[in-house]
Amino acid sequence: MRHTLQKGITLIELLVVIAIVSILASAAMPLSRLSVKRAKEIELRGALRSLRMAIDAFKKDCTEKKLSSDYCKSEQDNYPESLEKLTEPLKLAGGLDKTKKYLRRIPRDPMTASESSDKADAWGMRSYSDQPDSFQWGGGNVYDVYSKSEAIALDGTKYNSW
Repeated sequence: MRHTLQKGITLIELLVVIAIVSILASAAMPLSRLSVKRAKEIELRGALRSLRMAIDAFKKDCTEKKLSSDYCKSEQDNYPESLEKLTEPLKLAGGLDKTKKYLRRIPRDPMTASESSDKADAWGMRSYSDQPDSFQWGGGNVYDVYSKSEAIALDGTKYNSW
């Protein structure tokens, strides 16, 4: 009597392995989506913080007369007229040839998926005279920025309310 050794796996073993892998994959997918969303939220918070700090630094330099009066206008409450102004080299007061930039570039809004998400018009803006929860920019100056995304964050708030 000859015994032949057969190597390989049976169809049942293969189906069991496929079932286990698919169960594990279906459990891992929501977790990966959650981590991607969390990373975008962290990026959004950082971008908002950078923009708001740059706006506040511009206002402070205007108030303390460190910037040339060409940029600091009382009718704008000493806030920048646009986000692009924060990326331009601005002359310091005192007749020196020194300049200051508040941002290297305007950060992108990770929550908007458009091609213009790295441009200033991807951000919602509020002027000093606008209501704090307004979504219409009154123009004149940039007092605050917000994301234009209507999506809901992990904490249940809308991104445009951050």
